[in-house]
Amino acid sequence: MSMTQTLAPHLPYLRRYARALTGSQQSGDAHVRAALQALLTGDESLTEGVPPRVGLYRLFHAIWQSGAEHYDEASEPASIGAKSPEAQKTIDSQLASRVMIIEGEPIIAMDLENLVTELGHKVVAVASTKDEAVAKAHSERPGLVLADINLGEGRSGIDAVSEILAAFDIPVIFITAYPEKLLTGERPEPTYLIAKPFLPETVQATVGQALFFHPVAKQAA
Repeated sequence: MSMTQTLAPHLPYLRRYARALTGSQQSGDAHVRAALQALLTGDESLTEGVPPRVGLYRLFHAIWQSGAEHYDEASEPASIGAKSPEAQKTIDSQLASRVMIIEGEPIIAMDLENLVTELGHKVVAVASTKDEAVAKAHSERPGLVLADINLGEGRSGIDAVSEILAAFDIPVIFITAYPEKLLTGERPEPTYLIAKPFLPETVQATVGQALFFHPVAKQAA
């Protein structure tokens, strides 16, 4: 079992703890990523003789207490930043997943399919309606969903995702030109948001984060 797979069940809880400790999800996530990248590059190791969860929290505290209480993406230390691309490639390869795209515009769907395939993932389904998305989710069992909110003709990607999440515990990334529609207090969880028009590097970073921080997926009911 890889290091990422060993630690994955503990990451959602560490992420919440990091948010409470640092005061924001962005800063908390940056600290968690720094700790994991230090492990993957060999700069740090887990304490021997203790459970992986305990070793992970100890390492996180060491990173946090290293004079970086206000650590964030913009102030990433050079010693860590220089090795981040290599570590990110390692993380991405270990998190390769089966992806479903819910998108009403065929050209955008094709663009996303090419992008996530280049990242090493496998697109197992592309859907443009709620019913099609729900049916393909049950037949293909994706590990990640990329969904638009407005599917045209009054159809909602949020409705499709809500029904899918009732059966599957998988991460969801909304890619939309209407982010305000997720601010109603009724958005399904767990979700991430990318605003259109999107940059490829934004999709890459968000896909990696969604898969990295999500616990081991449960099978559909």
